[in-house]
Amino acid sequence: MAPRLQTYYRERVRPTLMADLGLENIHEIPYVEKVVINVGLGEASRNQKLLDSVLEEVTTITGQKPVITRARKSVAGFSLREGMPVGVSVTLRRARMYDFLDRLVSAAIPRIRDFRGIPTRSFDGRGNYTLGIKEQIIFPEIEYDKVNKVHGMDVTIVTSTDKDDEAYALLRELGFPFRGETPVQIASN
Repeated sequence: MAPRLQTYYRERVRPTLMADLGLENIHEIPYVEKVVINVGLGEASRNQKLLDSVLEEVTTITGQKPVITRARKSVAGFSLREGMPVGVSVTLRRARMYDFLDRLVSAAIPRIRDFRGIPTRSFDGRGNYTLGIKEQIIFPEIEYDKVNKVHGMDVTIVTSTDKDDEAYALLRELGFPFRGETPVQIASN
């Protein structure tokens, strides 16, 4: 069974984007290719328990086991040697990606304290959007009592278009609550 957001994209977002962007070919319609979640941990090399707990939390949030990212070169100022763990990263595609985006937009983002909308300036000029999350505890899957340390994460949404305005239109139609706008409500089936 297809995830709710994927079905919503096929039935509602694609026709809307085709009309709004003036596209003639269905293959020109922008779509989300992948979502990359990255957690940087500077002290992971000194604290193995922290690394293990972050691995477990990211696995719980995404439903997929992340890989440990390691230092590429030694930096004496940070007491860092080449090959030491410095974070974790996971790339989501297809159904897991749509499932994660649905939970991010409908459950996690509304739980952010003093939330006024996500910034529109976080596009990279090539149609990709990066969202910085300050606390992993906004995800309902994370039990606050079991958290060793509150940490942030970067969520990068890679789209098929290289134009920021088309990517913005895509994410807005998928329900992302940008600043100064009322978000699109996704109807559940």
